[in-house]
Amino acid sequence: MPSYPGGETEKAAYDLATKGEKLVMDYLNISIFDVQEMPIDLYLFFMREAYIHGNMRTKEGREYLENCRRMEQTKPDRKKIRKKIQEQKREG
Repeated sequence: MPSYPGGETEKAAYDLATKGEKLVMDYLNISIFDVQEMPIDLYLFFMREAYIHGNMRTKEGREYLENCRRMEQTKPDRKKIRKKIQEQKREG
């Protein structure tokens, strides 16, 4: 699942044992038995897709996904760095 440090906002009193299965069931409109028969790589793919799809529906979810994407980056965005430095030079 996409995630980043500090990205989880609240901890529930109870944890769901079948949260992933429920995501896939609702996303694909299939039964839990169909999910359990699914190959693991396909299940993980659809769980990720369902999680992203759910987050894309809200502003907070899109912000969360953008933060996840940003935290996955391994190379600097040189254009943005140059732009920020130029803005700082103009200001001060």
